[in-house]
Amino acid sequence: MSQWSQVQQLEIKFLEQVDQFYDDNFPMEIRHLLAQWIESQDWEAASNNEAMATILLQNLLIQVDEQLDRVSQEKNLLLIHNLKRIRKLLQGKYHGNPMHIAVIISNCLREERRILAAASMPVQGPLEKSLQNSVVSERQRNVEHKVSAIKNSAQMTDQDVKYLEDVQEEFDFRYKTIQSLEQSDKNSVLIKQEMLALQAMLNTLDYKRKEVLSKIGRVIHEIDVLMSNMLTEELLDWKRRQQIACIGGPLHGGLDQLQNCFTLLAESLFQVRRQLEKLDELLTRLTYDGDPIPVQRPQLLEKVNFLLYNLFRNSFVVERQPCMPTHPQRPMVLKTLIQFTVKLRLLIKLPELNYQIRVKATIDKNVSTVSNRRFVLCGTHVKAMNMDESANGSLSVEFRHLQPKEMKSSAGSKGNEGPHMVTEELHSISFETQVCLYGLTINLETSSLPVVMISNVSQLPNAWASIIWYNLSTNDPQNLSFFNNPPAATLSQLLEVLSWQFSSYVGRGLNSEQLNMLAEKLMGQQVSYNDYQLSWAKFCKEHLPGKSFTFWVWLEAILDLIKKHILPLWIDGYVMGFVSKEKERILLKDKTPGTFLLRFSESNLGGITFTWVDQLENGEVTFHSVEPYNKGRLAALPFADILRDYKVIMADNVPENPLKYLYPDIPKDKAFGKHYSCQPNEVSKPSDGGVKGYVPSVFIPVSKILNDSTDPHSPSDLLPMSPSVYAVLREHLSPTVIETAV
Repeated sequence: MSQWSQVQQLEIKFLEQVDQFYDDNFPMEIRHLLAQWIESQDWEAASNNEAMATILLQNLLIQVDEQLDRVSQEKNLLLIHNLKRIRKLLQGKYHGNPMHIAVIISNCLREERRILAAASMPVQGPLEKSLQNSVVSERQRNVEHKVSAIKNSAQMTDQDVKYLEDVQEEFDFRYKTIQSLEQSDKNSVLIKQEMLALQAMLNTLDYKRKEVLSKIGRVIHEIDVLMSNMLTEELLDWKRRQQIACIGGPLHGGLDQLQNCFTLLAESLFQVRRQLEKLDELLTRLTYDGDPIPVQRPQLLEKVNFLLYNLFRNSFVVERQPCMPTHPQRPMVLKTLIQFTVKLRLLIKLPELNYQIRVKATIDKNVSTVSNRRFVLCGTHVKAMNMDESANGSLSVEFRHLQPKEMKSSAGSKGNEGPHMVTEELHSISFETQVCLYGLTINLETSSLPVVMISNVSQLPNAWASIIWYNLSTNDPQNLSFFNNPPAATLSQLLEVLSWQFSSYVGRGLNSEQLNMLAEKLMGQQVSYNDYQLSWAKFCKEHLPGKSFTFWVWLEAILDLIKKHILPLWIDGYVMGFVSKEKERILLKDKTPGTFLLRFSESNLGGITFTWVDQLENGEVTFHSVEPYNKGRLAALPFADILRDYKVIMADNVPENPLKYLYPDIPKDKAFGKHYSCQPNEVSKPSDGGVKGYVPSVFIPVSKILNDSTDPHSPSDLLPMSPSVYAVLREHLSPTVIETAV
């Protein structure tokens, strides 16, 4: 079943989440019509490879054209219209930046997988629940409503200022007319009446000036309150959602809405600033005793400038955190002399700023890190922000060719002693720029979330553990001394994040039973993990009991195994994986002989094994587990083929495959048939190929179970047969038996 088919079967509350991240950037119609084709492409790799992204975009447009031809024959007018519009939209948006659509589609597919994983959980995780708080959604709507109201108030005040200007022009004209008269004419009754009328106009002017200043003051106050409270909270929430998304959590939408709010507030503040300038102009032409403009205008202008400074400073954000293109799902881990990308956005989108803001990137600027290691950034580290490179027209800049380079340390100073020291050192990528607009000069600075610098890819797993722990445990964006005394994490939240590692990296999250096993693995016993606190050392530094590796190293090796060797089986849900030996026996003991399950080895890094149940003639139930297969052996023979061709030789018996049903009762071929590399009878025919003069050979996994009680090997841990043992079998078995076994 395709991923999209699974999505369509979700409950309405999950479908609403899916609906939120499909828009004109990637319409849901295309996702629906091209579901299988889209899922068969490597969008993740294309998001960091422009040539590959260009080809995929061209192929996507070809696929849309083929759908257009199909629906044209069916005379579906509405669908024809929508597809034509979508094709034009996709070509226009992404022709100059094909990597952007690859990023969007990759993110959508990843978010679908996360939602599917969440739907399989009996209870929504605590972190995800907090991110989908209804109070937060209500605040978002309130912010948008208030920003719109402020914009309307500023525009209405414009009309008041224009009316004030008209009244003052009439007053000026009539006053100057009287002033131009001879002294004798000024004593006439009509002139005295005109003077009284002018005094009334002056009173009106005074009233209107006070009214306009009062309205401007209210607009400024409303902006101040909104910025100090709800807008600041919205921005902090977005940054927290970004942190969580970086470690595999839900995608962090909402930046476009924030940009709209910031831009409208900036436009309103500049509009108020122009209104105050107009009042200053009116002041130079007319003033009087008790005039409110010279008293109130300077304070209001100072407040407007202060708000503009703060608004611009808060609007300069890191839209996409530093990430190596070679490891798109491990952001904030950077390797020396390897390029990384990072994207920044100014949430105030004004045409006057296009190509006018140059951003400079530095590392560890004015920051005292816990490390003696120092770095510099090589490559293009100064670029101009523009509205042309982003598909949504945002004012942004993306650095694509930055490389961290470690500076030579002072004599004898290493600063990275110990196996975990390097991966617990946090560094910061900083960005600075200057905005000059309408007489204002504003210096802006922002920084990435803390990054970990590695010099060898072998340090990547522990570095990623540091990134997970930091972003799970703190909202502080710049606590570079965090690992001097890392806080404990709530076990329930950590387990949720671990499930995200699987849903984002290998396409399927963990269910409650699998998470329970991990909890027991971490705690060494059955626990109620809702409020349990787990230390950093327990997670990543202390070896598991009786093992030579940590919990995290064990889990990371499993992720790597799934990604490279058993991904389709994992996505289909046929790998139970996380189940203890004790639990697997409980599950299998009452099942039909030949029922088996797949689990990850607890003693071998990156190993997977299978255990099946059997029944002796006396009715006794026995269990057999094969020695775990690691990535080296799986590289030679696909795991699905191993399950199909696996043979066991009991004492003096013909080899046979003991694996019949995948737990609980799925016929083996039904579960894994589509993943077999070829049919078994196809590999045994000498005429099918091979080098001329030779009979083609195939690998067949074989184990031997000995009933001799003196045999030192335990039948519960079967070793695949070595070539020498298999040669002995060939000497004692006829070719017919061998062919049958194959």
